[in-house]
Amino acid sequence: MSARMVRSWACSEGENRLVLRRRRRKRGADVSPIHAFGLFWQTDEIDWFPGRGKRDAFRLLGRQGKYASKLRIADFREQRGMYILYGNYGPHYAGLTQRQALGKRLKDHLLDEHGGKWDHFSWFGFKQVLKRRNREGLHLLKEQLPKRTSIDPNTAIKEMKALLIKAMALTNISESRFANAEEWFQVKKLEVDTLLHRLGRR
Repeated sequence: MSARMVRSWACSEGENRLVLRRRRRKRGADVSPIHAFGLFWQTDEIDWFPGRGKRDAFRLLGRQGKYASKLRIADFREQRGMYILYGNYGPHYAGLTQRQALGKRLKDHLLDEHGGKWDHFSWFGFKQVLKRRNREGLHLLKEQLPKRTSIDPNTAIKEMKALLIKAMALTNISESRFANAEEWFQVKKLEVDTLLHRLGRR
């Protein structure tokens, strides 16, 4: 085999390996159930009861970035997924919501038997955040949950481990990465108007 043929073969092998790695990453992203998450959001930073005539107008606003060029904001009230409520002594309650919206479920917990026993929460959402935005500039969530019902066992184990590490604020950071989920940071009450104004100026 000539040197030219060896180089050509090696190049082809390298390209094939790159394609396979990309396909594996794509498959992992497809089967991963968690697409977005928020950690230790504060209940008193949400206007749960915005006033007469606006009963269901509260929002769970999350952001990525803070300045106009990189700022992204989404309302996660209609998200579905897992959540954890935290009280003075750590985790108080964990739940799963698939049919009912995350925002509705959390609001209900303010008034049910868990009321007064939690003041922070983390959530892990199954719905993807789309590039498409509404009139306010808020990114929309995918309406339908993923239809895939199976998940690769290795991916499932890694996702569960990452969720536990993040939900309990453990220190093994290198092992706490989700396959394709993005973290969203809570928009505080005093930030809402300023950040929405920045979105409108883009």
